[in-house]
Amino acid sequence: MSGKRRRSHGEGSVFKYRDGFAAVLEVGWGEGKRSRKWVYGKTEREVLGKLADLRRRQEQGQNLAAAPRTVGEWLDEWLRMKERDGTRPSTLQGYRKLIENHVRPALGRLALDKLTPTVIRRLLAEKTDSGLSATTVRHIHGLIRNSLGDAEREELVHRNAAKSVRPPAMRQVERRALGVDEAKRLLDVLKGHRLEALYVCALTVGLRRGELLGLAWSDIDFDAGTLTVRQTVQRADGRLQLVAPKTERSRRTVPVPAQTVALFRAHRRQQAADRLAVGERWQDHGLVFPSKVGTPMDPDHIDRTWHKIRAAAGLDWLRLHDLRHACATFLLVSGASPRTVMKVLGHSQIGLTMNTYAHVLPEIERAAVDEAAKHLFG
Repeated sequence: MSGKRRRSHGEGSVFKYRDGFAAVLEVGWGEGKRSRKWVYGKTEREVLGKLADLRRRQEQGQNLAAAPRTVGEWLDEWLRMKERDGTRPSTLQGYRKLIENHVRPALGRLALDKLTPTVIRRLLAEKTDSGLSATTVRHIHGLIRNSLGDAEREELVHRNAAKSVRPPAMRQVERRALGVDEAKRLLDVLKGHRLEALYVCALTVGLRRGELLGLAWSDIDFDAGTLTVRQTVQRADGRLQLVAPKTERSRRTVPVPAQTVALFRAHRRQQAADRLAVGERWQDHGLVFPSKVGTPMDPDHIDRTWHKIRAAAGLDWLRLHDLRHACATFLLVSGASPRTVMKVLGHSQIGLTMNTYAHVLPEIERAAVDEAAKHLFG
């Protein structure tokens, strides 16, 4: 470095440097030693502007002494942090997929503290224009926002640039609802099937696929006619794992219809026969719906079996998850309050229940008004 050091109106140390100017700002301690930031420019005004920007970022709480990171390096560190914090393996797997497929290729080499709302907005627009679903684009936005939130708390950035970026709006997709006659046809097809109890439980109790596969015999109270959701089956790193439900609301005890309880009893007798048939190969995990040797059942097997069942019932449009929606719809139409349905399904917020099943609310309101009129007019 050459040139004479001088100050400009108390703005900081400015140097004549080669064919331009340079400035220096002490930013604290980093990695055990005093840290300085240098800025360069063709004019003194340009350098003073950069110096003022550094001071502003420092005042806003950004740790300028921290070692510089790229977005890709921070995301790798962030994933390790999330893993140490006990984030579910399936959630981590989803994060990695979004990072590798969408975020790292576009932003990985960019300096973390140079990430701006404009850059993030352009990425989301590109993903939307490429035909990616609004749901996936919103997941990308959420991942970036959450990771930058942690970077802000670590004082690696002075603000969360994703907060001011709006993700694409979700379009409400109207799905066909399972009617009572269709449900009865489905039940007729299921009679005698090895997994009849599983699919009937999905329809009458509204359990998710992972909750059904994680259900243990100790979770069923046959006398009280209830079951408790304590664990789910998820695939992570190529292995099936039993994990705790994601939220406190998902950990729930719900009533089970007598007809479904009877199917559980029959299923337990069938499982006892299966266990005798395989002998020492049986690995007891205490599950209600295990594989043929007692281990957690592959969710893909449930899906493949479901495709055959719905086709036999003439309901090719019906997804397995639609049984959960059908359960909620039948409960609401039968007079159950939205809060009761929220508890049965394990929703985290009443708004989620109301928004998801808004299509049946007019029917419920009509029934309530008619019932009130009966009392008034006899």
